[in-house]
Formats: sequence, C-alpha cells, structure tokens
Amino acid sequence: MNTGPLNPDVERLLRELAPQALGAMLRRYRDFAAVEDAVQDALMAALMQWPREGAPENPRGWLIQVASRRMTDWLRSEAARRQREEKFAAESAWLAPLLNAESSPQEDDTLALLFMCCHTALSRSSAIALTLRAVGGLTTAEIARAFLVPEATMAQRISRAKQAIKESGVPFRLPVEAERAERLRTVMHVLYLIFNEGYASSSGSQMRRDDLAQEAIRLARLLRQLQPDQPETAGLLALMLLTDARRAARTNAEGELIPLERQDRSLWNADQIAEGVKLLSAALPEGAVGPYQLQAAIAAVHDEAPRFEATDWPQILALYTLLQRISDNPVVDLNHAIAVAMVHGPEQGLERLEQLDANPRLAGHHRLSAARAHLLEMAGKPDAARQQYRLAASLATSLPERQYLILQAARLEHGR
Repeated sequence: MNTGPLNPDVERLLRELAPQALGAMLRRYRDFAAVEDAVQDALMAALMQWPREGAPENPRGWLIQVASRRMTDWLRSEAARRQREEKFAAESAWLAPLLNAESSPQEDDTLALLFMCCHTALSRSSAIALTLRAVGGLTTAEIARAFLVPEATMAQRISRAKQAIKESGVPFRLPVEAERAERLRTVMHVLYLIFNEGYASSSGSQMRRDDLAQEAIRLARLLRQLQPDQPETAGLLALMLLTDARRAARTNAEGELIPLERQDRSLWNADQIAEGVKLLSAALPEGAVGPYQLQAAIAAVHDEAPRFEATDWPQILALYTLLQRISDNPVVDLNHAIAVAMVHGPEQGLERLEQLDANPRLAGHHRLSAARAHLLEMAGKPDAARQQYRLAASLATSLPERQYLILQAARLEHGR
C-alpha cells in the first residue's frame, strides 16, 4: 500500500507517541502481542491520514482511540474471549482521561513501559530485546544484528518475552523504589543502545536516525528526574548530550561520514556540551564512578578540545584504562587500543589490537579492521592499511560507513 511521501515531522511525532500509546493500552489490557498489533494498526492509519489531513488536536488520544477500536474488533473475533470482551466494553470509561489528557512527562507511560519490559521475570538479554522493540521501535532484524544472532532466533526471543510478561502478572505502573533499583541497570543499558542506534545506525542508507537519538535523550531526562540520587543516570544523560552535540558535523550535505579529526567544530552544539559538562561535574563527586560517567568524561575531553590536535589523549587513555577495569566490553578494549596508539605510537596500538583478534565478540566486526587500517596508515604502511580498509568495508552493514571505508582504500591506492 502506497501512503505517499512520508512527512519527517509526522514520523518524528509518531516515533515519540508510539511507546506512549502502547503503554496506555497495556495499562488496561496486558496481552502484549495483541496490544502491539493494535497500536501498529493505529500508527499505519496515522501515516496514511495525518500527512494528508493534518495531525489531530490530540494525536496521542487519537492513536489510543484507534488502537482501542482495533482491540475491540480483535476481541469480537475471538468467540472464546467473549467474556473478556464484555468486561472490556463495560469498562470503556477508562479511555476518557487518556483521550483528553495532554502529553506531559507526568502522564507519559513510556517510562512505565520501559521498566515493565525490563522486569526481573525476563533474562537481561530478553529484556533488552523486548524494550528495543517496544520502546525503541527497532525492527527484529536490527535487534538481531545488535545481538549478533539470526533474525528468527531474535523473533522467538521477543515472542517468549512478551508471553513471560503476560504470565508474570506484573502490574503496569512505575515500580516502587526497591524494584526500580533491580531494573535500573538494564533500563540504562537499553537507553544507551537506543541512542547508539540513532547516533550511528548499524545498517541502512542513513548514517543517523535522529528520531531514535532524541527519544533516547528524552527518556534519559525522565529517568534522571525519576532517579536524581543515582549519579549514573546523570552520567548517561551527559554522555548522550556530549556525543549528540557533534551530530551536525558528522556528515556532509550528501550524507557522507566525516571523521572526528576533520569535523567543523563550530557546528558542534555548545549548549548541549555545556549542559553535559555541568551534569557530569555534579555527578562525579556523588559516589562511585560508573561506566556511563567515565564515557561521558571521555566525550567531554573530546568536546572541550578546540581542535583535534589539541585533544588531551593521555587523559583519554587514563579514562579508558579505568573503564576497562569495570567494563567487560570489547568496544572499550578497541577504543583503548586507539588511545594507546595516540599516546605511545601506532605500533603499540597495533599490538593491543592483535590481542583482540581472538575475542569472539569482535570476530567479523568491521570496527576491528577499520581501527587496524587507521593505525597501519599512521605507522606508514599504506598497502596493509588499504587491505584492512577493504576488509572493513566488506563487513560493514551501514552504507555510509561502507562508502567511507571504500574511499579510504581508494585514497591510499592512488597515493592521496
């Protein structure tokens, strides 16, 4: 079905409202799969109507109303569920406050949905996968790539997670403080993954998905308001702001990737950098320093350098060394090797990369080959660097990244 050209403003609005509508529906009816189908139908209807007729005065209420009609139709089609349908119809007054409510952080069900998806009844990997689907709006294929598993495997995992939530009997609400503490780590990790997918898409023709990145920042702000006593919630928000501040300089008019060393820093968002640094400065003295605070500190060092050559690489190396001690993440090890090269020379960095070749979580990942190509070029070995750029390009699933890597190989081939 052809819905005509998509309106970016409508898409952005629907991206923000989709988890809110899903959360509002789940508050009343807890069949995750059926509710998700109903909300997806409502989103499709909005994509067809709103660009042509304009968004309704209360778009959130419109989505909930349409999804509720789909839900009612589904209930009517299930003879075995007639009793549930009658109860649903009799209690339809629950829709009134939702349809008349203005969207606000206090009435936004997205955080409740986020915490429900991260319930302790689920394994951490299942919770993350379900939340990326329900809150982040990522496709099953995108989530499968993030987890490095087949799409069919991920589809089964998400389906089982929905069923587990349904059977757990957990009420749809923000958890009490003790329950929140149990789920907070997973919630923050999910928001981090959603932001990363928005800031640097893992696949497709676009380098960025700004709607995802901005939704992650919005939810991180809400999480910070909910847990102001947790330094890591401030660290996570600071990390997002300090990283997203470079967004406008990361690609050119054609959407091609611009590496950090060649970015026009006048395009960086000074307000976001100032807010991120302020958040981080307030969080660091509050208690034990966690991985998000350390990553935010690294981002701040980059952002506060007036030019690439003035970057304080020894400080970045020290921060990555601390991060390695508290984080089991091969990407941290990869970035640490690059920082070693910037401080102690490319040969030492290459030695660190060799130690990562045996890590199964990095096997076949384009970033390892791309980092090796960069350090080989720094070491004055253009032929070896060119081969690694080509290998990295063959492994990359993001078209802008692949094109950038191909261009780097071609540049070395022609001696430019």
